[in-house]
Amino acid sequence: MNLVERVKAPTPKFFRVLRTIGLSLVAASGVLLTAPVALPAAVITLAGYLTVAGTVMSAVSQTAVQDPEEPAADDGSAP
Repeated sequence: MNLVERVKAPTPKFFRVLRTIGLSLVAASGVLLTAPVALPAAVITLAGYLTVAGTVMSAVSQTAVQDPEEPAADDGSAP
């Protein structure tokens, strides 16, 4: 399975939630980094780390794929 097929394949629910959290972290850190007011250096540094963490979390979550032999358990029940 190449990268394009992997990204286009169905993503399990847990990783969809992680992807959403990662994208939210990136958005929040982007707001902090582009704030029109002067912020303390610690806040800017934290925003940079949140950007990296959110980007990695979203990228890894996007490449997780549903096993084709297992049925999708989107209702939260364990097999």
